[in-house]
Amino acid sequence: METEENRCENCIIRQLNALKTLSKDELKKISDSKVTKSIKKGEAIFEEGERLNGVFCVRNGVSKLSKASENGKDQIVKLATKGEVLGQRSVIAEQRANLSAVALNDMEVCYIPKNHLTDNINDNVAFTKAVLVKMAEDLKFADNVIVNMAHKSVKQRIAETLLYLNTNFGTDNEGYLAMILTREDIANVVGTAKEACIRMLSALKKESIISTNGKRIKIEDNKALEKIAEGL
Repeated sequence: METEENRCENCIIRQLNALKTLSKDELKKISDSKVTKSIKKGEAIFEEGERLNGVFCVRNGVSKLSKASENGKDQIVKLATKGEVLGQRSVIAEQRANLSAVALNDMEVCYIPKNHLTDNINDNVAFTKAVLVKMAEDLKFADNVIVNMAHKSVKQRIAETLLYLNTNFGTDNEGYLAMILTREDIANVVGTAKEACIRMLSALKKESIISTNGKRIKIEDNKALEKIAEGL
């Protein structure tokens, strides 16, 4: 049985996305047909090439959005967190999913049938504008990723990734990055081979800029890491 706080009109998560522009009646219609799903760590929310019949609003947890390259390696394009709406570009364009979304930890998502997205785009100017602004932000982010790949070293990109994880997800009670990524995932964010990623992390460890405990990473010298990210 759905609790009152899980209904769209009462959910604070919608303040983080375009759903905040909808009226209470519009939100009630969505809530009456949405389905809340639990996704286990490692499970796919959807796969690249899948035809989506709705979007997924992230209530809790983090997923990696990735695209498979011709050599079979994944390039992680983005980490999607609480409030993100996944799949809206594919649904609006009526195209198959361009990316895969896989849970990095246990997640809770709300599946919203596509008619609610398309109906509100047709009828609600504020909602349409909010969706367009979000898509523009995603394009800008993608542009920055492309530029970083072309002009920044692997060491710079790894430093940027560690700083991003620290800023956006914080640390645990022992000071390690709270968002734990495998070495392969870090390599796929950075756009390099796993072996090169491991070598670079080892170099940062030797310089006492980071320390590690298994998969866990702790930033020991934030300023030094920022200098590396800036290419200094």
